[in-house]
Amino acid sequence: MSDKPRLPIAVFLSGSGRTLANLIHHRDQHGLPIDIRLVISSRRDVRGVDIAREDGIETLVIRERDYPDANEYSAAMFAPLAERGVEYVVMAGFLKHVLIPDAFENRVLNIHPSLLPAFGGQGMYGHHVHEAVLARGVRITGCTVHYVDNEYDNGPILHQRSCPVLDGDTPDALAARVFEQECLALPEAISMLPRNRVAG
Repeated sequence: MSDKPRLPIAVFLSGSGRTLANLIHHRDQHGLPIDIRLVISSRRDVRGVDIAREDGIETLVIRERDYPDANEYSAAMFAPLAERGVEYVVMAGFLKHVLIPDAFENRVLNIHPSLLPAFGGQGMYGHHVHEAVLARGVRITGCTVHYVDNEYDNGPILHQRSCPVLDGDTPDALAARVFEQECLALPEAISMLPRNRVAG
């Protein structure tokens, strides 16, 4: 296990929790120095919530439709983080668009299943990305860990990993190959982050 101080993070998710499970695995089996202090889900009945609770991680469900506008939704998502000393947020299959407050500029990470800036933007997530990659005929794809700003898939790139697109690939086959790279890229990117960004 690593003797580095553990980086306090929160995870935002909307679904299966595969990325959260991967972070827990890297924390426990490979010494990734993270302290997952909070998981916030946009939906109640998803596997990601179960994974968090099974690991003893505090979990909140915050639904966009319960807030009258984007600013109040953003406040609801980010206010609990300061209370828990969270330094970074990892968006792990989080499918809602949330405004990033100034206090969290360059402190929110997302992993996207393409080599940005290619195949990014509104509506480009999950299998939509892999279908577009195959339709375009590119030969190399991969994943990108980037800082989140207030535009879709637009923030500064932190880390990328690539993999080939093979003859005969289906969207499912390509998605599985890209996800293998995501499972490596996100822990690698987190290991690159500056520490102690929160005052006090």
